[in-house]
Amino acid sequence: MQFPAWDPVLFDIPWLPIDVRWYGLMYVVGFVVAQFVLVRLARAGFLPVKPEVAPDVIFYCVFGVMLGGRTGYALFYDNGLLHPLEFLQVWKGGLAFHGGLMGVAVALWLFARRHRIGWGRLADSCALAVTPGILAVRFANFINGELYGRKCPKDTPFAMQFPTDPQAMQRMGIDQGLSMRDRELCIQVAYGKRTFADVLPQLSPADSDGNPIPWDRIAPKLDWAKVSGEMVNGEPWVPYRHPSQIYEGLAEGLLVGILLWIVYRCTRHRPLGAGKYSALFLFGYASARWSLELVRQPDPQFKHGTVLLGMTMGQTLSCGLVLFALAILFWPRRPGATAVA
Repeated sequence: MQFPAWDPVLFDIPWLPIDVRWYGLMYVVGFVVAQFVLVRLARAGFLPVKPEVAPDVIFYCVFGVMLGGRTGYALFYDNGLLHPLEFLQVWKGGLAFHGGLMGVAVALWLFARRHRIGWGRLADSCALAVTPGILAVRFANFINGELYGRKCPKDTPFAMQFPTDPQAMQRMGIDQGLSMRDRELCIQVAYGKRTFADVLPQLSPADSDGNPIPWDRIAPKLDWAKVSGEMVNGEPWVPYRHPSQIYEGLAEGLLVGILLWIVYRCTRHRPLGAGKYSALFLFGYASARWSLELVRQPDPQFKHGTVLLGMTMGQTLSCGLVLFALAILFWPRRPGATAVA
């Protein structure tokens, strides 16, 4: 397969120092779809609030996802983001699903206390609503060319070369000192989607250390057809990799979502106990994520790519989700209680 190399920036806003990115748009899509689902669940009586109150859950979840996801990424993956100025620059990416999930759990607890409803059924409703957003955000990860998979043979189904691969960027001369937007624009030029003369006014004149960037020497190297076809000792210079973002979107978002909705539809007349749908979601997501970490490129900031008992950070945190799911299922309840308090 050929990486499509869509521009991660959907469109620029000339009068503002920000861009509208696919990554941010997919979060918006996820929240909009989730709101639609929550309103439907409220009308069906599954979510124990009035339909007009259901959208307020999204307001809480937005803050939970952003604060929790950013905090989780800073704690688990990049401690440099703990600096207040770096922490606030969420448009540059850097959100961890597991951290976002913890943030949402806290947000739902606050919402449940305010409206005096059980946390368990509220969490169940959000579990049914979240999976389309997971699929959408993984799609954005793919567009960004981030979180790609491990190396694999060329004839592996769906294998592809990523221009964001360190070896590809090194060959094109865009591996050091350039901003994220500089690299994105250079990749657009390398794929022939834009001309160098067109993007030159948008490129930074100096690198992160203040040194002038030799664009005149970089421009001739921006040829993806040449770079992707180069061979070294009979092997491609730019390795083929699994498109693990697509795998994760289909498994964590689509497949887990379908399974949850099948369970919900089969039990809609006699719903499972409060908290069981959310526990099922956690088990499903953790299983999919743990398994797909086997084909996802390990995080480079960890030595050997592992952090605990030979597991990657994603696998380790997924084991934590399993423990959380077990806690939901076996948390002591008062006699007659119908929800996880």
